[in-house]
Amino acid sequence: MELAAVLLVIAVALVFDYTNGFHDAANAIATSVSTRALAPRTALAIAAVMNLAGAFLGTEVATTVGQGIITAPSGLPGLTVVLAALVGAVAWNLITWYFGLPSSSSHALIGGLVGAALAAGGTVQWSGVVNKVITPMIVSPIVGFVLATLFMTTLLWIFRRGKPTRLNRGFRRAQTVSAMAMALGHGLQDAQKTMGVIVLALVVGGFHQNFEIPWWVIVCSAGALSAGTYSGGWRIIRTLGRRMIDLDPPRGFAAETTASAILYTTAFVFAAPISTTQTITSAILGVGATKRLSAVRWQVAGHIAIGWVLTIPMAAASAALTYLGVHALVS
Repeated sequence: MELAAVLLVIAVALVFDYTNGFHDAANAIATSVSTRALAPRTALAIAAVMNLAGAFLGTEVATTVGQGIITAPSGLPGLTVVLAALVGAVAWNLITWYFGLPSSSSHALIGGLVGAALAAGGTVQWSGVVNKVITPMIVSPIVGFVLATLFMTTLLWIFRRGKPTRLNRGFRRAQTVSAMAMALGHGLQDAQKTMGVIVLALVVGGFHQNFEIPWWVIVCSAGALSAGTYSGGWRIIRTLGRRMIDLDPPRGFAAETTASAILYTTAFVFAAPISTTQTITSAILGVGATKRLSAVRWQVAGHIAIGWVLTIPMAAASAALTYLGVHALVS
């Protein structure tokens, strides 16, 4: 019975990973596609490959997700908690994808874990949630906005005498590299979150002794994320790449470079599961503000911010309801 439950949780975790891929494909390629630096399918292929590679770069974030957010009971009750968390996260991903809202898959998963644990009367490690999730959730968009603004301002000063046509052509080429760096950072951050949940299920089910990530978990998580990325989430790509601001190649390059640097720093230095969506969105807003404040469609940005605020509580509520429903069926 427990083996079947673990296999079900793993399957749903990979479904979540796939939805994470197509939901967050915009994070890696929206800027490059909108500036015509890369053709859409070429950009998706590059993003899928780099997502796959990024998943093999570390496991620190996976450990945070697996053992730093909740303490799940052993056996079927704990597996039910993990399953409900994943269902809640998948549901929120699909809802926000349908409306073209670039919300955070990472925060949906965290919200799902917290909501399911609370519904089960389990333990939420609030210090881990605050230090590794809430604080980065508040700080990373601010840092992304400020750093992107400073970086873009620096580029404008350095190339102030350059010819726009030549600069645009050069930065379109440079965006191939920055888009790859962004996709690599997305794979580094987001594949690890699924790894952490799968290992949590293995530990709870009694099939694994510690939170060291087995190689097959890395391979499966990387493959699901990469496949989802290649399928593309065009609704969200349009929101990030076109509806919020009309980007030119220098600003696209600056946004991607800034966002990828933040993703690497938070993963390797702080082991914090930050939102790639928030990071690239805030960087796009930062570079857009250097043009003129009116160049940013702040109403669209406001709708996105509302989605950020709602993600954790809505995913938590969905996971809690799922847990209560599943618990009622099996009890």
